[in-house]
Amino acid sequence: MPKRSVRDIDVNGKRVLVRADLNAPQREDGSVSDDTRLRATRPTLQYLRTHGARIVLMSHLGRPKGKVDERFRMAPIAAKLSEILGQHVPVAPDCIGPEVEALANNLEPGQILLLENLRFHKEEEANDEGFAKSLAKLGDIYVNDAFGTAHRAHASTEGVTHFLPSVAGLLMLAELDMLGSLIENPRRPFAAIIGGAKVSSKLAVLKHLLDRVDTLIIGGGMAGTFLKARGLEVGDSLLEPDLLDAAKAIEADAAQRNVRLLLPTDAVIADQFSADANTRVVPINEVPAGWQILDIGPETIREFGNALSGSETILWNGPMGVFELEPFANGTRAVATLLAESNAVTVVGGGDSVAALEGQGLASKITHVSPGGGATLEFLEGKVLPGVAALEDRP
Repeated sequence: MPKRSVRDIDVNGKRVLVRADLNAPQREDGSVSDDTRLRATRPTLQYLRTHGARIVLMSHLGRPKGKVDERFRMAPIAAKLSEILGQHVPVAPDCIGPEVEALANNLEPGQILLLENLRFHKEEEANDEGFAKSLAKLGDIYVNDAFGTAHRAHASTEGVTHFLPSVAGLLMLAELDMLGSLIENPRRPFAAIIGGAKVSSKLAVLKHLLDRVDTLIIGGGMAGTFLKARGLEVGDSLLEPDLLDAAKAIEADAAQRNVRLLLPTDAVIADQFSADANTRVVPINEVPAGWQILDIGPETIREFGNALSGSETILWNGPMGVFELEPFANGTRAVATLLAESNAVTVVGGGDSVAALEGQGLASKITHVSPGGGATLEFLEGKVLPGVAALEDRP
């Protein structure tokens, strides 16, 4: 069911409580090292500012475990956000309480107040009703623009919706529209590229996509389990022996549905898991004992490119190799380039996949880059996300 959004309500002069995902990576000095998530929420904040809203912005940062942790103060986030928005964004001393309520009440139209880290209170992740009610005192309207946390029923994502009119922000709306179209009505042919370390983390996604895709490409560490299920030796590569039968079942299901399933045909292998390891490129059926697959090879990159060339829709989630180590980053970067040069509708999610795009300056050439992480995966699995379900439906 489509959700109501900020465009469907009058926000002029109203205190709008916005849940954003400002959980940005930080350097050792606390400064923001990647502002992708902050920039992603800018359209919603700009819309609210230009329509006269008084904005109370909230987010979590890191894992402070329900108590104040100086490493996870919101001040560095506010500094970067001020730079992105071109206006000063002050930080409240807390996220609830009389002093914070007074600050929210005194906001002028167009001004933004950022609350202190929600997770300094254990009641946030417990979805405590009293805590949610305290948050609700800060707004007249609630806007959820944090798709990346929508799979968690927390006080700021689900609990607060019981006390305020609740609608989607523009980023949330874009995620629901784009990911929803992938599941419900994609342009065909539809190809999905699924990578990452483990089959166990993507098994439900693979099963759900088989009903919908025309081509399924599997890379990354999870390919080892599928290769082993085909009877190939994978040396010391990452392997989940308890999922060999599941991998065989997915291959059989793909064949029955006429879904083309592709695995690597060659690989970059190494004699140890290290950036300075000895490396070789070998056919996928010639991985020697004691070596491990750490990236896809050049032949695989060509074959994946050929398979994608006629696609009208391409989904990519997960790296093709050990992307964080330079000798094994080429496959992931190559897939990023393939998508950037494609004329298809392209949707990319997952931290390493997005990082590959950002690192090569290619994100702007992708139709939709999803910052959703776990929420994106659960949506693609067909699960109901509590933070989405709690928002008002559009009539």
